[in-house]
Amino acid sequence: MGTVVRAIPRTGSATTGWHLRSADASSGIAGGDERAEQLDDDALAPAPMSKRVRIESLWNSVKFVRRQGDVLFGDAAGGSDVLCYDLAGGPGPVTVVCNPAHITSIMTADPAIAPSATRQSPLRPIVGPNSVLTSIGERHRRQRALLMPRFHGRSVAAYRESIERATAARIDAWPVGEPVRLADLAQHLTLDVIMSAVFGLPDGRPTTEAERALRTALIRALHMSTQPVATAAQLMNGFSENPVGVTKLVLRPVDRAISGILAERRAESGRRERTDITALLLDARTEDGQPLSDGEIRDELLTLVLAGHETTANTVAWTFERLTRNPGVYDDAREAVAAGDDGYVAALLNESMRNRPVVPMVAREMLRPWRFGTTLVPSGMTVLVSILLLHHRDDLYPRPFAFDPGRFLGVRPAPHTLLPFGGGNRRCLGAALAMAELTTVVTEILRRVDLETHDRPAERPRHRNVTMIPQDGGLVRALAVR
Repeated sequence: MGTVVRAIPRTGSATTGWHLRSADASSGIAGGDERAEQLDDDALAPAPMSKRVRIESLWNSVKFVRRQGDVLFGDAAGGSDVLCYDLAGGPGPVTVVCNPAHITSIMTADPAIAPSATRQSPLRPIVGPNSVLTSIGERHRRQRALLMPRFHGRSVAAYRESIERATAARIDAWPVGEPVRLADLAQHLTLDVIMSAVFGLPDGRPTTEAERALRTALIRALHMSTQPVATAAQLMNGFSENPVGVTKLVLRPVDRAISGILAERRAESGRRERTDITALLLDARTEDGQPLSDGEIRDELLTLVLAGHETTANTVAWTFERLTRNPGVYDDAREAVAAGDDGYVAALLNESMRNRPVVPMVAREMLRPWRFGTTLVPSGMTVLVSILLLHHRDDLYPRPFAFDPGRFLGVRPAPHTLLPFGGGNRRCLGAALAMAELTTVVTEILRRVDLETHDRPAERPRHRNVTMIPQDGGLVRALAVR
């Protein structure tokens, strides 16, 4: 019938530096058995996992957290597009898939039998259990329905002027001749935009003590998450639904600032009409007519602020990290912007998000047995969809390690072959706002800033919680600013 997953730990044959492979290198990932289907409930018993296996897997778990891409590319190059691991400090036994047919089976499945594995997410202790990112089922559906209008259509159009002003201000202050971490520059810019959307701040600028405290605390928390201690903190929090240790200490000022903002908004109730997301949540009622608790509102606000700017900022950083190491593509991009070619900019962003997906993996919890090719997964197991491996399949993207926006010119990717925003009912809520930000920021930097191109090695990807960010923050140097 097939090979049953039995939580056997892989050695994690990490190929050093997948990000350093040449443009003409192949990934070795192609083809495979495309069978994917839900099986009968009694088809397989849950896979056992001994204490001894968990102890032996601890080092592999640390390696998986810190060098996820190297481990996955090393193991997948052997010809298998279904991989099995046993991860201590987290979900335990997992199956990793990267075949579009397998992914389609998961993403189109009833969420009741293949829900998001949010209870195992490293973000859960940070953003809490009540947000649109960590909830599942009917609660998640209601939250998306409540928030969706604020991230689409006219709402996104209304943010455009804010995005343009914030971008112009950051470029005007760009230091010529000095190294600049684009992730930091873009982080401040995108934080302005999301603070405007979430809290209704003019151009995202804090006006009260609590608002200023929140901005400062968020930036400090993001900085702390890039430090070596963050890996240990992530593993430690893998055993707890609530933050512990360093994570708890870092979040304390964030929580205090959010509480202060909620108190301010309640105090001004009725004096000022607001249309921001905080006001929406304060006015929201549950099915039995009760207001949301402060804890529920806190989780939602923190999720929207963190998810709404960090991924976008690092996509900007990765885009120019790639462009400055590919002078020919950089020149083409600048010419396209000068000619008003929006199609090329869209293709450039697709290629950047393919080549360096900021969210390299999403997870589903299989509540029924499942078949992926010849691998049979018992119910209760977590399946990880590797967006990173999917985006580097030889059969989908020839020369997968090359940076070539031309592959997306006039091409609409087939379903479940390009997933920078995830998929299914968990697709990123703010995808439209993110694309509006990315298009404006990348276009204006290309138009106004002359960047130094070079042949230095690619920046190493660093894994932070659920994101993959450039080790040096997308370090660039401006030769001139217009």
